Amino acid sequence: MNIKRAKEEIEHTVKAYLAKDALGEYAIPAIRQRPILLMGPPGIGKTQIMEQAARECGVALVAYTITHHTRQSAVGLPFIRQRHYDGKDVSVTEYTMSEIIASVYARMEATGLKEGILFIDEINCVSETLAPTMLQFLQCKTFGNQAVPAGWVIVAAGNPPEYNKSVRDFDIVTLDRVRRMDIEPDLQVWKDYARAAHLHSAILSYLDLHPQNFYQINADVDGTQFVTARGWEDLSNLLDTYEALGLKADEALIRQYIQHEKIAEDFSAYLDLYYKYRDDYGVEEILAGQAKPAVFARLLNAPFDERLSLVSLLLSGLNNRFTASRRADAAADACYAFLREAKQGFATLPDDIPDGPATLFNQMMTDYDAETRRQREAGLLSRDALATRLKVYAVLRQWEAELRRAKAAGTQEAFDLLRTQFQSLSDERDAAQEAAASALEAAFDFMEQAFAESQEMVVFVTELTLAPAAHAFITENGCPRYFPVQQGPAARPPQGGIAAGTGGGRAPPRGNVSHAGKSDLQPEQHDAAVFSHAAGLPAPPQAVPHRRLRGHGQQVRLSCGAAGAAVPGPCHHGCPRQLRRPLCAVLRCGHHGKHSGHLGAGPALFEG
Repeated sequence: MNIKRAKEEIEHTVKAYLAKDALGEYAIPAIRQRPILLMGPPGIGKTQIMEQAARECGVALVAYTITHHTRQSAVGLPFIRQRHYDGKDVSVTEYTMSEIIASVYARMEATGLKEGILFIDEINCVSETLAPTMLQFLQCKTFGNQAVPAGWVIVAAGNPPEYNKSVRDFDIVTLDRVRRMDIEPDLQVWKDYARAAHLHSAILSYLDLHPQNFYQINADVDGTQFVTARGWEDLSNLLDTYEALGLKADEALIRQYIQHEKIAEDFSAYLDLYYKYRDDYGVEEILAGQAKPAVFARLLNAPFDERLSLVSLLLSGLNNRFTASRRADAAADACYAFLREAKQGFATLPDDIPDGPATLFNQMMTDYDAETRRQREAGLLSRDALATRLKVYAVLRQWEAELRRAKAAGTQEAFDLLRTQFQSLSDERDAAQEAAASALEAAFDFMEQAFAESQEMVVFVTELTLAPAAHAFITENGCPRYFPVQQGPAARPPQGGIAAGTGGGRAPPRGNVSHAGKSDLQPEQHDAAVFSHAAGLPAPPQAVPHRRLRGHGQQVRLSCGAAGAAVPGPCHHGCPRQLRRPLCAVLRCGHHGKHSGHLGAGPALFEG
């Protein structure tokens, strides 16, 4: 089983164990809720999937590495309590609450979450004195005489004996009370995670070329040499920070993470070449649409490894821009929602309260920050979600400062000031979107001229399809150049990918207009006909003036106004005509009637 499948099984188990019947009782009684036992080599992500599973299920997480504990901290300390039994006073030994159980209750109070996952790592590596306690824990869900609270799912993890000399085997009685999952390293699954986590592109490119170096543990007379998924991820974080600080990572540094002599040496040499290609080819110049002629001449004789590295560098530059655009978009959306809430709050304030809007805005900010802290403490925020909330809070602090500086006389004046501030934020979002779209267009220009329809182009489009940031950006904003190339068998996205997100990618041709990009119509008629074809209208509208549609990134938007009908958001995709016509909109509402539109220069109305 790979780590992705294990994560899915854990999430499904949490949902099943926490499901309740009509009487409010857990559908599966606690005694039948078998703990999950994850067995796998070190460094493949067992702990990380627990954090992800808890966050995605909306439950708390308490994680312990049991080898850090003694029997006293796991079970509790003994103390004497007086009892009266059968007419006699007797002294009875009891135990204080286990540190681990106490942590569960503390987590519940800190996060407000009453259900969660209790994760015990390295459970089969405990000391001899603690081994019976771990067996009791797995069999009875207790530490000493303290039971794990109801609503908490137990997951434990351990390493097979070939990876750890301290491993103790479980007996059949214990194994018959757990759900054992054996996990193996899987590069392709890890790469899906790595793309979403924005791991360094040099590492992904290197492992594309040398997949056998992803995970190795080798023992010989010189000792144990190893490289793990955890090592690659930690090295990625360091490389990103070193680049931001202008520092150079050498082989000695890489060996501290990749503790395999030959692989560390090989990757260090590749990383030097990777940076050299970035500078020699001028990746930023290419993405700015200013590729030098010498670059194309060099690529003619470049080996495949070098060409693939250049493609990876281009994708890295694009993904940075896509991520910046998505984050700017998320921050603007959150600030807009906050602004609407502020408007409602201002409406309840009398105009004669001195500094009332600023005071109310400050209180709303304080509540927002407190909620961020609560969610962060509970582990409910992903890295991107946390970055968005921190960005929003920083923007709100600037807005508050402007409110206090302006000393707005009334609530309407205060709101108008905030609306002006939001417009600046909206302009930043548009600039980030345009920067990403322009770089994508320049990248396609370069790829078509340098590689045409070669294997490098297939790799380029495939990575655009698989990378979450690129996938989301192209789905939302479109790319006229992406869809024709994407139709190739090797580059076609999986079921439910970008094509599925746009109603199947391309609609069937209508009349003498082919959405594959061939048309004998004049530009104005082509724009009108393709617009009609993409929207599914029975007849094309009048010719749309070309001047209204000119400009990279211009969007044609449609919405359905049918009475009583659900109004789905317009789904954009590119018109792949060679003349690079602007974006079309696929109308998926299925209703007939009037549909309002926007052609960039102004509103329009179409019937059909």
